[in-house]
Amino acid sequence: MSSATITTSARLINSTPQTEEQAMVRKVAVSSFLGNFIEWFDYASYSYFATTIALVFFPTDNHTVAMLQTFGVFALSFILRPIGALFWGSYGDKKGRKAALAHSIMFMSGASFLIGCLPSYSVIGVGAPILLLLLRMVQGFSASGEYAGAATFLGEYAPTSKRGIYCSLIPASTAIGLLAGSTLATLMTANMNSSAMVGWGWRVPFLLAGPLGLIVLYIRAKLADSPVYQSMNDALESKGAASADGQIAAKSGMFAPLAELFHNHLKALIISFGACVLNAVGFYTVLTYLPTYLSDTVGMDAPQSGTITTICLVAYVLMVFGMGHISDKFGRKKVLIGACVAFIVLTVPAFLILNTSQFWPVLLVELAMCATLTANDGTLSSYLTETFPTSVRFTGFAFSFNLANAIFGGTASFIATALIALTGSSIAPAWYMVGVAAIALVAMILSHENTDKDLNHI
Repeated sequence: MSSATITTSARLINSTPQTEEQAMVRKVAVSSFLGNFIEWFDYASYSYFATTIALVFFPTDNHTVAMLQTFGVFALSFILRPIGALFWGSYGDKKGRKAALAHSIMFMSGASFLIGCLPSYSVIGVGAPILLLLLRMVQGFSASGEYAGAATFLGEYAPTSKRGIYCSLIPASTAIGLLAGSTLATLMTANMNSSAMVGWGWRVPFLLAGPLGLIVLYIRAKLADSPVYQSMNDALESKGAASADGQIAAKSGMFAPLAELFHNHLKALIISFGACVLNAVGFYTVLTYLPTYLSDTVGMDAPQSGTITTICLVAYVLMVFGMGHISDKFGRKKVLIGACVAFIVLTVPAFLILNTSQFWPVLLVELAMCATLTANDGTLSSYLTETFPTSVRFTGFAFSFNLANAIFGGTASFIATALIALTGSSIAPAWYMVGVAAIALVAMILSHENTDKDLNHI
């Protein structure tokens, strides 16, 4: 699962004897990878086992109603993410990245584990779906701090010249989580009968979140807060020591991240939201919607579309590191603008080729779309880390990222399906992506280039 990725991340650190700082960076990288992996492994598990979960918690003669209820619970976790982002971001900027990430992984993995322990509807009746709903709400609320917090923590530890490739570990762990969840679901479905799947099989991936979460919590407990965050605290303490009334911190707003973010950094927040819109729609369209599109709309065999998706997920992991490295060399802004332009120019022709339903052309087109997507995803986490000052970095990153994903990511598949139904055109989703890429392009043109800047001075 993660050995190849951790090996790749290990190469980021020089082969010379490890210093204490290098060892700390390695631990931060591993804990960041595993924490985000758990979130997306859970996402994939819930998606792939949705039919079974519907039978366990929403028994009804109408299968469509059961599936709608199941995905309704799934969607609610997205709705809560912007709220959770404000909480965890503020907490991480006030109390430290380490504290926020330790608590978020505890709640997130704990909720996943408890879902695996839930009794079915046949045992406790309506209490079962209510408990499922509550635990999914806890999951969504807690997970909202993981991606942004892990990227912020890792970005603040990373050398300035390698920040892009270090931060690309976060989107890589996302794809590996999806790949691991889908692989486990496929293997279990192929080797277990339906009664075993309904009885206990679906619980396995959720129960795995418990021990994985404990491992991450143990690693994070051994970490020190980032040097950048500690430097901010030291500066604040020095100012406070020179103050007769000790009110400098309160007046400066450095410990009021929400107020400071919306009052002093609203433009950066809006631009960041615009930049994240393409990530939200692109990721959920290319990696989660296209398999359904190819089988249901284009008419490709489901095994073939599944094979293409698996190949693309593996390619995504390999390419995202390369894009992070390229952004270190040429700057975040240039790479992100390039990704926007590529989506605007290539998406409609790509969808036309997808509609041929021929395996090799479809595979090549999806790989090209993945390459374009990784140019965005492999750069975005380091770009967002460099956009906000330390005092509001976690909050600004988390809120812009999660708000875009709640509005555009969680609805991407629904909107794509609705556009096809409304227009009668199978390439309608492509035009939606073009529009979203145009929004992101405007945001990136208005943004500042901070690639080579010390995070202490942003």
